[in-house]
Amino acid sequence: MPGTVPRQAKAAATAWVATLGGPHILVPESACRHWQGAPMDDSEGEGDYGRACSVEGYIGLIDVGPAQALVLGDEPSDTTYIPERKAVVRWVGGNSVDDLVDAAVEIIDSAAIPDDEELIWTVREPLILFDSAFSHKELASEKHLRIELTPGRYTVRAAYVNRPNACMILIRFT
Repeated sequence: MPGTVPRQAKAAATAWVATLGGPHILVPESACRHWQGAPMDDSEGEGDYGRACSVEGYIGLIDVGPAQALVLGDEPSDTTYIPERKAVVRWVGGNSVDDLVDAAVEIIDSAAIPDDEELIWTVREPLILFDSAFSHKELASEKHLRIELTPGRYTVRAAYVNRPNACMILIRFT
């Protein structure tokens, strides 16, 4: 129901992470130092960025140092996190940010939530969401989000959702 989203959810969802055209990645905070992003020269091929790009579909796991990171594949799009719903929203199209967030919350709160892909991921610490092209050294506050989930084993579900005024890839942690 548009307009019923708590102000808190809308305020939290106003921080969006852009991309240079590649996938976003969620890396456990302590493993970020292992992420090298896209190399500045061709000597290493595509580097870590290439590994992220090799993920097919909306979600996939890759190793980053001693941990696993979640790659948000397919559409390169601006991305945000709605903490109250434990959901990542990836912009595909829409009239406004509020319309997109309203639609995401309505979908999550409904009984019929689509799921195109699913995987299991264990989260042990806060996660950093950023464009996989960047190395850990390049992360600036406007280029990433820190996401705190209660440590545990999560089912991660992703779906492409098309509503009249909002189109997105919705990723939920349950």
